[in-house]
Amino acid sequence: MSNLIGQHLGPYCILEQIGAGGMATIYKAYQPAMERDVAIKVIAAHFAQEEEFRKRFRREAKAVARLEHAHILPVYDYGEADGRPYLVMRYLEAGTLKERMAKGPLSLSEINRVVGQVGSALDYAHRMGVIHRDVKPANVLLDSEGDAYLTDFG
Repeated sequence: MSNLIGQHLGPYCILEQIGAGGMATIYKAYQPAMERDVAIKVIAAHFAQEEEFRKRFRREAKAVARLEHAHILPVYDYGEADGRPYLVMRYLEAGTLKERMAKGPLSLSEINRVVGQVGSALDYAHRMGVIHRDVKPANVLLDSEGDAYLTDFG
């Protein structure tokens, strides 16, 4: 399961890798039943072998899936393939806030927009009993309109 590009993960066709970290790899995939692109987070093999980690990942996936907020990236599905858990989320084409910041300074109106949207998402998550644990520009995704979405609550 090291190179999933071109493979199927459940009903999803893996198109390309769009991110990677120590705990997981993120892929862009296609969901034929809904005729849409999605993002899939696949847990790294060495973490997937730990039963306690898999339980925690599933528990956190369910908690985030219950969050209904305009600026929290929606979770569509959860599954396991070859013993490795994966999480299916909305795909956003504009990338992360970190990538946007690397292109140059944000305007004051962009800063106000992002801070307001992320702050609202955090406030809502906290009221619902969910703590983010890793708020940083790499965990804020942007859509084509510049709206911010908080992700990666693990």
